[in-house]
Amino acid sequence: MAIAPYGSWSSPISLDDLTAGSTTLSAARIDGDDLYWLEAHPEQAGRTSLWRRGLRSGEPVELTPAPAYVRDRVHEYGGGEYGVRAGVVVYSELTDGRLYRLAGDGQPVPITPEGPFRYADIAVHPELGLALAVREDHSGGDEPVNTIVSVALDGFGIVTVLCSGADFYAGPQLAADGQLAWTQWNHPNMPWDSTAIMVGTLAGRSVADVRQVAGGPGESAVQPRWLREDALLFISDRTNWWNLYRWQDGDVRPVRAEAAEYCTPQWMFGQQAYLVIDEDHLLCTTCRNTVLGIGLLTLSTGDLEPVTADGVGALSVAVGAGKAAAVLSDPDRPPTLAVLDLETRRWTDVRQSGPATVAPDAVSVAQPVRWAGEQGAVHGWFYPPLNPEFNAPEGTSPPLITLSHGGPTGCSFPDFKISYQFWTTRGYAILDVNYGGSSGFGRDYRQRLHGTWGITDVLDCVTGARAMGEQGLADPTRLTIKGGSAGGYTTLRALTETDVFAAGISLYGVGDLETLATDTHKFESRYLDTLVGPYPQARGVYRDRSPIEHLDRLSAPILLLQGADDKVVPLSQAELLADAARRKGLPVCLLIFEGEGHGFRMAETIKVSTRAQIYFLGRILGFTPADDVGEFTIENLAAGD
Repeated sequence: MAIAPYGSWSSPISLDDLTAGSTTLSAARIDGDDLYWLEAHPEQAGRTSLWRRGLRSGEPVELTPAPAYVRDRVHEYGGGEYGVRAGVVVYSELTDGRLYRLAGDGQPVPITPEGPFRYADIAVHPELGLALAVREDHSGGDEPVNTIVSVALDGFGIVTVLCSGADFYAGPQLAADGQLAWTQWNHPNMPWDSTAIMVGTLAGRSVADVRQVAGGPGESAVQPRWLREDALLFISDRTNWWNLYRWQDGDVRPVRAEAAEYCTPQWMFGQQAYLVIDEDHLLCTTCRNTVLGIGLLTLSTGDLEPVTADGVGALSVAVGAGKAAAVLSDPDRPPTLAVLDLETRRWTDVRQSGPATVAPDAVSVAQPVRWAGEQGAVHGWFYPPLNPEFNAPEGTSPPLITLSHGGPTGCSFPDFKISYQFWTTRGYAILDVNYGGSSGFGRDYRQRLHGTWGITDVLDCVTGARAMGEQGLADPTRLTIKGGSAGGYTTLRALTETDVFAAGISLYGVGDLETLATDTHKFESRYLDTLVGPYPQARGVYRDRSPIEHLDRLSAPILLLQGADDKVVPLSQAELLADAARRKGLPVCLLIFEGEGHGFRMAETIKVSTRAQIYFLGRILGFTPADDVGEFTIENLAAGD
């Protein structure tokens, strides 16, 4: 075993391994004897396509070969890109935003007219000759208009608005007797703040007898599902945790009360956190302190039987024909699309997101850590450096990459991520922080960030990094903070408010809160009302918490990675940050990637941005990387530094 400094180890994971053969699997659905799912391929510039395979056996078939691109951009984040029933598929095509019908092995047929429209949360009903969807209409001069629509399947482009008036809609669910359930909410709420579950009766081209059955101020009620014609299930956080409830005859009762989340925040459409198997059984996803699982819930008893091993779970499930399916996350292997036999409780792998390029003895498995924060205990996941071919010199500690996740109402799960193993096998430690405001720990924990974004998240990351240093798990002089989007904002705030970190890496991070409040898409246009304060009334707070306003206090070199076509965080913010750092004389590197939006999808972008990070950290922290990554221009960095 070789002795080499942390950060300079030769890793079995190459840059190509981050993308080569790495496929994002999602949106598993079961229809009859067929299994459907989506695959996104970085080597195809992130193009997503729809696949099908026999539920029990057979070869996978790509139903939407190139150039088809199955994706939508409702709320910019999309989701719910397709629906299938009785062999009829309806999907959203990214390039024109239209819906297409696909039956059997036939050719796609457009069923919505051309225009500035987007569709999500598609539910297909061939027996009625229609599909239901959430539509986002961008034809007006103001913010887009969201509605629930029905779309005729015959291809004549007939689209009928069924539900309108609310700012946002999600999850239309139609019962056999024509009752329609859905979720809606209004500005300034986000779907994890306050929503309403509505029920009405579909009557031709309209919905009658509309009434609210759950939700309201201070309650997030989501994902309605019909158990039968007179009973509706939904998830609500009315008792702090997102638990399951049943509405029947005007009465709402809990299905199972426990300190666990039965769904995650509704950032994207199409989530199926639970599904009905029969009138007494549900298949449910669970999240306990961000550890995912899947269980079989018996309604008559409230008992929950786990059907996955500890630490193995999913965000969404599919059921049908005595089977279930999910894209399973696992602590020590890549995500896998698998099918569960509901009778034998045995899983069968169908498709893996990427090759198992890391030997089991080289996988750094997440370890739960907690530390004291100003509002109570803070949670995180620690990944120690691990490479069976190397040891570090005695008495040394590893450099630490502190990760601040996006959202900020998101969370970090302890699942296998090749991007994390890429760093741990090179001798870096990782602290993945679930700062106050993260989901997975109940509503009270999420609300720690109300009015304190840029304060609570930063302090939790700072105290977490310091705690790892004090415990000897990391070198306190070589602490890095890194994050994307909202996590990038936390990164930039940490670098302008503290001097704890030796370096920072921001991926499409928010630098100017005012710009974010006034120049972003509809879904998040009022998000900051809760996290910071109403704008423009609280303009002074926005300016005070914007890193761009305090670059005179910037304390460490920064690497800025930005997509040129980002609609969530405009390119101008990264350019302003870089200009300010240049004027201050701080080491800075800005890389702009053409054709990329909010989040990197292209294989070449992922590889180049990772090479830049290796080079940047090597130069700033004083390592000689084992990788030949070339050179990048770090302005204001002397040649000898």
